[in-house]
Amino acid sequence: MKLFACQSCNQILFFENTMCERCHHVLGYLPDCNDLTALDPVEDIEGAWRPLSEAAGADTVRFCANAEHGVCNWLVPDGGDAFCVACRHNRVIPDLSIDGNAERWRQLETAKHRLFYTLLCLDLPMRTRQEDPQGGLAFDFLEDPTEGGRVMTGHQDGVVTIAVREADDAAREMMRVEMGEHYRTLLGHFRHEIGHYYWNVLVRDGGRLEDCRAVFGDDSQDYVAALQHHYEAGPPPGWQDEYVSEYATTHPWEDFAETWAHYMHIVSTLETAQAYGLSVGVRISSDPSFQLAVDFNPYTVDSFDQVARAWLPLTYAVNSLNRSMGQSDFYPFVLPVPVLRKLAFIHALVHRAPAPQRAT
Repeated sequence: MKLFACQSCNQILFFENTMCERCHHVLGYLPDCNDLTALDPVEDIEGAWRPLSEAAGADTVRFCANAEHGVCNWLVPDGGDAFCVACRHNRVIPDLSIDGNAERWRQLETAKHRLFYTLLCLDLPMRTRQEDPQGGLAFDFLEDPTEGGRVMTGHQDGVVTIAVREADDAAREMMRVEMGEHYRTLLGHFRHEIGHYYWNVLVRDGGRLEDCRAVFGDDSQDYVAALQHHYEAGPPPGWQDEYVSEYATTHPWEDFAETWAHYMHIVSTLETAQAYGLSVGVRISSDPSFQLAVDFNPYTVDSFDQVARAWLPLTYAVNSLNRSMGQSDFYPFVLPVPVLRKLAFIHALVHRAPAPQRAT
């Protein structure tokens, strides 16, 4: 995630900010320009704003319709779609008559908008359900049924379901411990499930199926049986040598989705490191694998090798910082050569994706 600056007073701004604390300008995010802009109200036109960002041009804008619920700060062209490029993919939102769901929805949208920021930076296609009724991207945020049972977070034919209970920190942490997971976050859920969607779009429908099978294995094996075997027997011995997580061992589809999620973790975090001018130079060793300067844009770099060379020393440093505070590792994963090869496949797949055609 990049940093922003107020166009009125040059105050540093962050992605979710809605008002500049220094000059008190209202702020909104321009997805087409990747800029958080200060806004001036347009006289005599209720709800219309004029961006101060030079990248926006002279056109007026409005806030996404979900801004009234406090869950979105993205902007749309005046006279265009009522919902922004992220919110127009919502199919089912939490029941706001249920106590606490307004805050849960806000947390879900915070994670989802960060997901869409990365999708836009990578220039990935994201057709809506209206554009593609059979396989378009949609999000269902569902509560557990009152008569019993549990909603399962997952993906099916373009529809990403996120269980609303995952927005409760205590419930999510309990599940993380019960499942024996090193990492479980809302943003992680979104990044994993969108990986299944892009397997459909870029691999299955993109002519890359055999290439993908050569890296991740034969996805034609029975998924339900593989899932049942995983939960009964656990991961195979030595799984750490080939997979990024235990869950990735379940089936090639899950291996792809887990690797996709980690690719998004990596490029997003490296962009943040770049924005802060971070570098790592271990003083007791000249080993180049412990040195880095994040001086490139991870979203546009050609070679994944450059990404990996920066990522590994960054995780060593930040994991050590977390331990110094008595916290768990920032990135509690090991990336052996086979996993790096899978990440490189995702990188190549992403950068060969067809240019998206987005509605305005």
